Amino acid sequence: MQAQPQGPAAASSPAVPCDKPVYLTFDTGHMGVAPLIVDTLKRFDAKATFFLAQEPTIDGGQTLDDKWAPWWKQLAGEGHDFGSHTWFHDTWTADLPDGRLRFRRAAGEQVPQTVMLSPAEYCEELKRPARRFAEMTGRPMSMIFRAPAGRTSPALLAAAQACGFRHVGWSAAGFLGDELPSDKYPNLALLEQALRRVKPGDILMAHLGIWSRQEPWAPAVLEPLLQGLKSKGMCFAPLRDHPDYAAWMRKPQEAVALKPASAPGASGAAGPKDALKR
Repeated sequence: MQAQPQGPAAASSPAVPCDKPVYLTFDTGHMGVAPLIVDTLKRFDAKATFFLAQEPTIDGGQTLDDKWAPWWKQLAGEGHDFGSHTWFHDTWTADLPDGRLRFRRAAGEQVPQTVMLSPAEYCEELKRPARRFAEMTGRPMSMIFRAPAGRTSPALLAAAQACGFRHVGWSAAGFLGDELPSDKYPNLALLEQALRRVKPGDILMAHLGIWSRQEPWAPAVLEPLLQGLKSKGMCFAPLRDHPDYAAWMRKPQEAVALKPASAPGASGAAGPKDALKR
């Protein structure tokens, strides 16, 4: 990690070039551990990328509702990156002969539904988090997205590209396992595996809370993971510094212009989080 001290002194110390970066990314979840994750990032002066969907929260709300809006606004002001995770957390399952896409709509503990979307309707799924983010923070969202479960097809990627979005997956070693059952994949095993496998340049992926995991992954694993990677000389950079995405994310932001005839706000049902989505 970055050769900077932890704690308050880090804010005043000069920046050190990040020549062995890893890229932390988090998908929305039940949000019960979200403040703890962000506090941990602050202690390591680490920037991350957050992919936003409108999901149910552990307190009965939704990830992008008015209660969480100030939190997202503060986070945006701290220099993190943000992308879309689709509005209803729709996981691709098939391309249909008529050109539509089939999805499993699920988030949290809700009962999954099967939905079919045209390419234009899928674009709307990507745009809604971007509009809501701009409404909450006054800032544009980067034109990047992560498909739930990382599941895509050429047709899905073409639909996203047609409305200006580029997909971001994760590295093989970057799957941190926080959505796996803790009886089979305890925190210590996940930590040791990540410390063995993660290398500079990897994109890491975890969540802001997983409903099905009995032993919370964060911050129990996140903090020693960041410390361990730092001790190996690695540092934490935002996706806007990643060689595959830097030029794309420097393009003029388009998200604030993604206005439909009537832009939706934070209302609407949230798609349930798929507990074992990878």
